[in-house]
Amino acid sequence: MKKTIGVVMASVLAVGSLAGCAGGSGTKEGDKAGGQAAATGPTKFSISFPTTTGDGYGQKQPDLKNEKWVQRLNKLTNTELDVRLVQREKMSVLFAGNDIPDVLGSLDTPTGKDMAGSVEAGVFQPLDEALKQYAPNLLKKVPKSAWDAVSYKGKIYGIPDYLTNPSRRGTFIRTDLLEKTGLPVPKTVDDFINVMRAFKKLGVENPYQMRENFKYADVILGAYDVLPYKDQFEKQGDQIVPKFFDVENMQKALQAYKTMYDEGLIPKDFATISSTDYSKNINAGKSGMWSANVGGGLPNFRTNIKAVDPSAKVDVIASPKGPEGKGGYFLYSPMVRAFYINKSVDQAKLAGILKFFDWMTTDEAAKFFSLGVEGENYTVDNGKINYKVPTNKDESGEEGWRAGTLWVGQDATYNKLHLQLNQDGQDTLKAFDTILSTEGLGGFGYAPDLKAFSKYPDLTPLGDVGPKLIVDHMVKMIYGKEPISDWPKVIEEYKAKGGNEIIKEATERYNNKDGLVTFTNQKQ
Repeated sequence: MKKTIGVVMASVLAVGSLAGCAGGSGTKEGDKAGGQAAATGPTKFSISFPTTTGDGYGQKQPDLKNEKWVQRLNKLTNTELDVRLVQREKMSVLFAGNDIPDVLGSLDTPTGKDMAGSVEAGVFQPLDEALKQYAPNLLKKVPKSAWDAVSYKGKIYGIPDYLTNPSRRGTFIRTDLLEKTGLPVPKTVDDFINVMRAFKKLGVENPYQMRENFKYADVILGAYDVLPYKDQFEKQGDQIVPKFFDVENMQKALQAYKTMYDEGLIPKDFATISSTDYSKNINAGKSGMWSANVGGGLPNFRTNIKAVDPSAKVDVIASPKGPEGKGGYFLYSPMVRAFYINKSVDQAKLAGILKFFDWMTTDEAAKFFSLGVEGENYTVDNGKINYKVPTNKDESGEEGWRAGTLWVGQDATYNKLHLQLNQDGQDTLKAFDTILSTEGLGGFGYAPDLKAFSKYPDLTPLGDVGPKLIVDHMVKMIYGKEPISDWPKVIEEYKAKGGNEIIKEATERYNNKDGLVTFTNQKQ
């Protein structure tokens, strides 16, 4: 028998529909009736979904057009979808063959590499006026930052899956260990280090779990607002520079890490700890505090750590604040996935496509994608929903296909209905709404990337990994092989090896508002 979890039906589950919708809410009756009934018949269009895997649920289906969830979605939205999957690395092949569907899904912005110059070449159509006419609910619901991310020369070209909260990562703590120390939840960097010292006295192997390249180990860099990443540029005088140009705060952050290293509060081999070993240490109960994505992290860590230590308690806490009152991690792009409409699509079909996207904002859509079909995926008993939780890889893949892939134009911050189903999920929602929403580091980024990056690979940052030249010096300083007081020399080396060209281009594009993307947490 499949495992089920229940939740009292909340007001958010009230069935909503657009004008002209009839019946349908992911129920058996809805399957029969259909959602957007229309006298003119269904809107037929082809749509591709981007994927990074070649062996998911969708790839295993012999005929996606007739896959059961696609068929149910057709009935609910008065459409007839010709569904395709395109692996990200094969986007260029699609463009080269000119085999472009009516709606193209992409993991990139209009001018990003994946789009291969297609938007600039006029392959897709601007959507501003059509959105106002045919998808007003979607236009209103999507944050401006996400619309900006899918715009080109002031015109909207994509319909995004978006983040209403771009702060995704959090600081985790073993609350049971903290209770043993008698200390309060740490609020500052000094508090944070003192808790680590107390954990060490308790015999915790890794008071803070570090890993290579400071990836998911950058909580101190965040506290001093010196994250060395691609979208973490800031204005210094009349120039746009990487945040690690802030010498004073960078040196303070490095000194904090060095203190943690010298006192054995982080692993001695932190510079070579892989993501696999990082996870193993945490799940084996060897870590007191760590940094990770909150979405699926909290339930998983609680389950895994309790398996080795039944008394374990794991929670998300506010990240430690630095001298300027800042803390947290980098902010993610407000756009997760985007859908572009082919210029060859005529006005009548465009109207139907945008009504399809507008339906995605309804409570009816949220219930269908999140819970599936009543009697098949869940039951309702005296107002309580009992959801059949996937128990194997195939079932999880099918759930991901329905709730993730097919739900377009959605708020991808989290699946609220899923998280409401149990205490771990409710605690995750609380962490997002009360902690992550108030932290995270903004900055300037560019779409497309700075051209100078391609010329200087050792100076090029990634989304959450600093440039090789910078990371190498950081590691050496923490190990004591170079003095932290030499950080100004590191900046001069960066400039001499190509950094001046990066700064020049970043500043010019900032002044010209050329592809400038500002990352902010609107709830802060």
